[in-house]
Amino acid sequence: MTDADAERQMQFLFSLRQRGVMDARVLNAMEKVDRGAFVKGLFAERAYEDMPLPIPCGQTISQPSVVGLMTQALNVQPRDKVLEIGTGSGYQAAVLSHLARRVYTVERHKRLVTEASAAFEALGLTNITALAADGSRGYPEQAPFDRILVTAAAEDPPGPLLAELKTNGIMVVPVGQSDTVQTLIKVTRTETGYDYEELRPVRFVPLVEGMGQE
Repeated sequence: MTDADAERQMQFLFSLRQRGVMDARVLNAMEKVDRGAFVKGLFAERAYEDMPLPIPCGQTISQPSVVGLMTQALNVQPRDKVLEIGTGSGYQAAVLSHLARRVYTVERHKRLVTEASAAFEALGLTNITALAADGSRGYPEQAPFDRILVTAAAEDPPGPLLAELKTNGIMVVPVGQSDTVQTLIKVTRTETGYDYEELRPVRFVPLVEGMGQE
């Protein structure tokens, strides 16, 4: 690592802490994952800025601080099996892979699954399974999950995903009826139902049923 790279990494972690990402395990995981490996083309030089960036298929790579805050809220443990809905660039799944035993990530755009899988392989991340499927239905073949992270906004926490959560499991999901007013919600499944906690305002692309065109 060059001096410039080290400086950039320090600035990156400092900006995460400034925005409330304080969990040492999450910061360590984010330090290990080069966001630049997931940002291609025109926006590659902005990979280390705390901002969302466009990726193919009309999607975005979330800003690092939001990735950090969502991951922190998920409270992933080393033996956990995690489901991510909305692979996108693959950056969030890569961060989760350093915290969990196994990560399953589902994406409706086949092109994004192909590109993310190539990035995972290049980084030597062997505990991630990425598949092209309708994420609104979750991944029943591998359910139940200890943790579920949804990176697209639904009007309500999706019923099929809630059903795939283990008792004492946690789901973090953006909820909102428009792309201007959304709230990040932490859902904990209890013996008798679900507890909901509002975390912060966010903006995500909508959760869409069915498969994408590419």
